[in-house]
Amino acid sequence: MSATEQQGRKPRADVQRNRAALLEAAQRHFLRDGIGTSLEAVAKEAGVGPGTLYRHFPTREALLAAVLQARTQELVARREGIAGIDDAGAALTQWLWAMEDYVSAYNGLPEPLMAAARAQDPGNPLTVPCDELIATTDAYVRAAQRTGYVRPSATGYDLFLAACSVAWIKGTGATGESVDRLRALVAHGYREPDDRT
Repeated sequence: MSATEQQGRKPRADVQRNRAALLEAAQRHFLRDGIGTSLEAVAKEAGVGPGTLYRHFPTREALLAAVLQARTQELVARREGIAGIDDAGAALTQWLWAMEDYVSAYNGLPEPLMAAARAQDPGNPLTVPCDELIATTDAYVRAAQRTGYVRPSATGYDLFLAACSVAWIKGTGATGESVDRLRALVAHGYREPDDRT
């Protein structure tokens, strides 16, 4: 955060323009080249120098978190649609699919999100969006547990990681059938029920 923002004053118009241009360029580069894209190329396309980029976004994670924040409207809209589903199990499934789509928006995105969720580092800008996704997932899980749809031991954190894993697989070019089979394995496990357990 800049000194101007810390003092509560509105940033200068050129500062706002630069930030907006950086976010738009980063979005295009992340979509085209994945999250490992050249940050220097992002700055160049935005019409600013690397120093300006790093003043706004000191790390790749900071830039990625800001771009994801701009994409949350789509996820919020999906969640509003899910809110109309009465069946808690179906609502959970729809949320997991929405989260998969969100997490697979950019090639390579699942890895830093899973790392941020595991590390719980308050200094990592990706921790907050992960925490929000996990909390939302946990609310859906608890609702589905109350109906007996989800086993008591499952948590929102578990299913967040599972959704990230499916999103990662999707990013490798897996077919729709493979993704559906993986989702079924996540939901039901891979073992046939028997009397030995």
